[in-house]
Formats: sequence, structure tokens, C-alpha cells
Amino acid sequence: MLIDVIAGARPNFMKIAAILRAFDKRIAGGSPLRYRLVHTGQHYDARMSDDFFEQLGIPKPNVNLEVGSGTQAEQTAQIMMRYEKLLLEAPSDLCLVVGDVTSTMACAITAQKLRIKVAHVEAGIRSNDWTMPEEINRLVTDAITNYFFTTSEFANENLRKSGISDDRIFFVGNTMIDTLLANVHRLQKPLFWDTHELVVGDYFVVTLHRPANVDMGDNFSRLLQAICDGARGNKVVFPVHPRTAKTLKEIGDMPSNLILVEPQPYLEFNYLVRYAKAVITDSGGVTEETTVMGVPCMTLRDNTERPETVHLGTNELLGTDPEALGPAFEKLFESKWKVGRIPEKWDGKTGDRIVEIIEQLRA
Repeated sequence: MLIDVIAGARPNFMKIAAILRAFDKRIAGGSPLRYRLVHTGQHYDARMSDDFFEQLGIPKPNVNLEVGSGTQAEQTAQIMMRYEKLLLEAPSDLCLVVGDVTSTMACAITAQKLRIKVAHVEAGIRSNDWTMPEEINRLVTDAITNYFFTTSEFANENLRKSGISDDRIFFVGNTMIDTLLANVHRLQKPLFWDTHELVVGDYFVVTLHRPANVDMGDNFSRLLQAICDGARGNKVVFPVHPRTAKTLKEIGDMPSNLILVEPQPYLEFNYLVRYAKAVITDSGGVTEETTVMGVPCMTLRDNTERPETVHLGTNELLGTDPEALGPAFEKLFESKWKVGRIPEKWDGKTGDRIVEIIEQLRA
């Protein structure tokens, strides 16, 4: 049985690493399963792609579709055309997609139209915000998926409400947490750590890239100012996403305690997160990592597709109004931030569960 494992963008790489390790272990033990790693090339920048493959021990892709840059429609079309060509020349038995990026949706559609079954890792998560491209990708992918691998009971219930039967839903846990737990002992200081004289627990980490936060310079500037004011003189480290860098150029003077750095490789970024006083973000994946590492997290969004990080974890949903940051920082500095707990099955064994189930499906 040949399984295509699809990866195309930075969030995918963290999720497939654990699955590929599990495949390799099972194959070494005599399993007839085989996989083909297909990199769509959606993220083509070395810092957004190659660094993750090297640090996480992901093997060189069997196929790189080399799609490159373009609008979402252009990327979707190119991925579908190139993946279709691959499947027509060398079909697989199952298309395994992860997460909610353009590659996830495009490859799922292509495979299903060629009558190749689709399995979706991280199925069922919902923000219910259709202004987010990722939400459209999730809805479309889950509408044509055969097997659903989920991270939480919230996701399970979303799928049940949409009419998916329990025999197609597999609650397995979170592969991104598998990767975190497998690498937590390897986390390393970024090169700029000593240069900026960072001290454990005395700095903040910011990641912002969503249009509602960064596309309008005035609002973005107010958010940054509110964050840096709330930090009370502590340094604020901001690894700048390429999308965000464009708007930053339109903003004038930056707060004096704001440190702008390039996007960081996996081991360096999570070192920053692990030892931060808190993280301010609009990324869903970061809220999962902070929950497991016990780091306070403020999410600058009006909704989240990962409610377990709020209900169980260390995350709080603040919205996009800069005024909401003041009270959150006050709570943090008064040591009143909630103590979270780790959601069920976020235990580092999700990849193994997924591959075991795929082998059972084969039978």
C-alpha cells in the first residue's frame, strides 16, 4: 500500500515529521506500508522549508512539485495540475494530507477526483470564520475526506454535527506536539540571544501575520505599541513573517524595546517560546505549543479553531482591539494567569496511532 504524504508549507512540516518517523519504524518492523513524500513547493524559501526538513530529520521529498509563489488561486491550480500528473503516471493508494494550507485542499481534491481515498490529519477543527483562507481549506478538505484523524473532542463533535459517522473519525491526538516533545531536549538559543542580552523569563515573543492584524498599518502600529507598553520595559522579540514585513515598512519609528528578527528555524523558535514570560500571537499552532510548554499565551483574534487551548490550556482569546492588551498584561504581571493542563492524547504518540490505524484500514 503506497501512501502519499503531502507537505507544502511550514505548518505541515512539523506535523508530518512524527508521521514519517512512525512509518519508518513500522516499515523497519516488516510492515508492507510504503510512503511517498510529496512536497508541493508552496513554501519555497529555505528558511520556511529547508531548515525544518534538516532540523526535524525529515527525509528529502520523493517528489517536489515546485509550485512556488502566486495568488491562492494560482497556487491551488498549479498544485492540482502537477499532483494530477504525478498520480496519473504513478498512482498511490491513499492521499494523506495534514493541516489546513492550500496544498492540503488542492491535493485532497485532486486525489478524490481520481478515486484515491483521502485521510486528513487535524480534521474537524473550525474557527467558523469564513474570512480566513484556512477555514475554507478545512471545510473543503473535510467535505471530501474518507478518514478523519482528530486532535480533540471539539473537532470530533464538529465532524459529527456535519454528518460524519463515528466509524470514520479517529481521535489520535496532535502530531505537532509529537514533534515538540521529540525535540524539546534539542531546542537551541537563536544566534541573536546573546547579542540582545535576552534573559530567561524576562522577554516576550510576538508572532503576527493575519490580515486583520497586519494589513492596515495604523492598527498594526497600535497593536505593536500596546504590546511593547504592556511589556513594561521587557524586550519583545518579533520574528517577522514575510507577509508582515511588507506592512512594517510603512510604519515609522518602532518602540525601543521591540526586537525585529527574521523567521526562526524550528529549534530556535521554540527555544524562544519555552523561555519567554509570555507569547502574543495570532497563530493557532503556537497556542498548542505554549499550552504544552506551560507558557502564558495571548491570542489577538476574535475566534480560534483550537478551543482546547483556551478551555484547558494557557491561551486566552483577546480579540484584535489593542485596548484588550492592557488588562491581559496586568493579569500576567500580577501572577494571576491561569495554569493550564495538557489536552488528552497530546502525549507524543499520535504519529504511531495514525500509522497503526492506516495499516488496519488496509486490512
